[in-house]
Parts: sequence; C-alpha cells; structure tokens
Amino acid sequence: MKTVIIILAAGESARFGAIKQLQQFNSKTLLQHIIDEALDAHATVIVVTGAHAEKIQQSIRQKNIEIVFNNNWKTGIGSGIAAGVHYTIQHHADVSNIILAVCDQPFISSSLFKQLVQTHLQLKKNIVASAYGDTIGTPVLFTKKHFDVLLALPGDEGAKKILKSNNNDVATVSFPKGDIDIDTQNDYKALLNHESPT
Repeated sequence: MKTVIIILAAGESARFGAIKQLQQFNSKTLLQHIIDEALDAHATVIVVTGAHAEKIQQSIRQKNIEIVFNNNWKTGIGSGIAAGVHYTIQHHADVSNIILAVCDQPFISSSLFKQLVQTHLQLKKNIVASAYGDTIGTPVLFTKKHFDVLLALPGDEGAKKILKSNNNDVATVSFPKGDIDIDTQNDYKALLNHESPT
C-alpha cells in the first residue's frame, strides 16, 4: 500500500505579512518540519508551491521531494489540492492513499500520519481526518474512492465540504494540538512563547 503526502505550500500568506512557510520553529522552517515528519512516516512526499515558489523550493533540504508548481495558486487552496492530486495520479499509479497536509500546523508528527493510515486499515473508512477543538480537518487521508472529487474542487474551496458530504465514510484520529495554526504574526509570537494562539 502506497501513501503519498501532499503538503500544500502555495499560499501567499497575505494575513501573515511574510512567507509563512519559511518561518522558523524549533530550528526548522514550518515547511521543513512537515516534510521531515512526512518522510519519517515512510511516505512519498509532494510539495505544492505557488506564491514564493523559488524561495520555498530553495529552502527544502532533501532532494527526494517532488515539487509541483500550481499555476492557479491565486484562486485558492482547492487549486493546490487538485494540482497535487493530478500530479500524484500521473506519476504514482500505484498510490493507495493521499494525505493532505498544510504548513501552518506546527505540531504535526510522523506518528499522526501513521495513525491516519492505521485507522483507515482498521476501520476501512475511505476518509480519515484529524480531530481537534470542535472540528475535523487536516491532515486528512483520502483513498482512491475520493480522488475524483478532490480533482474537481473549486479553486477557493478546501476539502472540508467533502468530509461533511461523506459523513458515513469518515473516521477520525485525535490531534490534540491541531487547533494551533499560524495565520497571523500574533499566532506565531504565541507559538514561539509556547502559548496557544487565541
């Protein structure tokens, strides 16, 4: 069974006011942390770039990471998901599952990625989402059953709607610090102070 982890790193970080993917936390960029954890989970790793593509690509340490440029990054996260899934299907015909991950959840771990896969194998659900706060979301695993829907996402729409419309096919894994995400400079300062952003 082959798992591909698609890391969505195409955003402009307009609210943040700097290249969010390249901010440092625990001696790594936020993006590099996710890459390292994904590799530790023994997955194939694909990074989708868009805004700041050159700087982001130059920041990645490993050479075995596949990078996809999303020409339509300005239209939103859905276009990045579609670009990553399209590339995966074209270049990894043996893929069983795709896990979508974002750069601004600094507490993502390789064990969480592995839990998503294990939960899918145990419960036979075709979507396994991370549960945190009062919601479910990324990182989230999709099997082939849902690839077509991911490919058809509108540019400005993420995968949340797919979770809601396939409620009976969704399992969850607890991600205790999943609700800590970095959207603003205040979020980032709180993270560096080891506080939960408000």
